[in-house]
Amino acid sequence: MYDCGFSKGNYRFRFRTGGIIIKDNKILFVKSNIGNYYYMIGGAVQLGETTEQCIEREIFEEAGIKAKVDRLAVVCENFFKGVGGAIDGFDCHTMEFYYIMKIQDGADFNKKMTDEEEELVWVPIDEIPNSDIKPSFMKEYINEIINEDKIIHIIWEKDR
Repeated sequence: MYDCGFSKGNYRFRFRTGGIIIKDNKILFVKSNIGNYYYMIGGAVQLGETTEQCIEREIFEEAGIKAKVDRLAVVCENFFKGVGGAIDGFDCHTMEFYYIMKIQDGADFNKKMTDEEEELVWVPIDEIPNSDIKPSFMKEYINEIINEDKIIHIIWEKDR
């Protein structure tokens, strides 16, 4: 399958999903191998795939956790300067759908690394505003995202 994204000149566009998995007042994040920051588990939507199919697939691939979508929480138009890895130096534009996830019975939380050898980390919800998390809007909106039953639309340009 092909990921929904492309590069043109110094611009890079990507369509991705993120999963918000809450357990014991902590949220599951991935610790980047490139920088000392955390990002929401998820990945690129593939051509012909719904965002719900994508996030369920990505969580299983990355963390080995069977999860189902509970509700769409955030639609974000994210603009940022790429730092490190394949995005280094690019002016990045992503469309991101973030879902609150329900863990399926018997889910295994013992996996410590993603399929790409990045660390899986449970960050306490009350520490998120002071943690290095990307996209950074998560730090500002986390309580609204997890506590209000609505879809939040965010246009985030603070990391350009």
